[in-house]
Amino acid sequence: MNYKIIELNDTQVEDIENRLDEYDKKYATYKISGSIKIGVKDGDKLIAGVDACMTAFRILYVSTVFVDEDYRKNKIGTLLMNEIEKRAKLMGANMIRLDTFNWQGRDFYHSLGYEEVGSYENKVDGFSEHFFLKRL
Repeated sequence: MNYKIIELNDTQVEDIENRLDEYDKKYATYKISGSIKIGVKDGDKLIAGVDACMTAFRILYVSTVFVDEDYRKNKIGTLLMNEIEKRAKLMGANMIRLDTFNWQGRDFYHSLGYEEVGSYENKVDGFSEHFFLKRL
């Protein structure tokens, strides 16, 4: 065997992703597409937002949740997450998943009924990451 590591160009990355999608079709027999990108404004100022997309198995993955520091503890995050859950159900999702670092929203997601399903700690760099899901 003469294997060698190479740098992939954009076409090769797309090829690998397409081949993985074809393989996954054996296991994920349906796919729902779509995304939710919503925010909250105070006057003309954007103060909060959420970005999420549908993945395999009717799971909505929330990649970004942010509330400006001056507006935290005012239920804005709760307002956004309730809207995400409502829209996720309308899209056909039956689960939401997300992850957060220890200094971000761990307690917040617990308070909304999200189940922490895993975590890891990196003591060298001083952080931990926590993985959550909520069945809809």
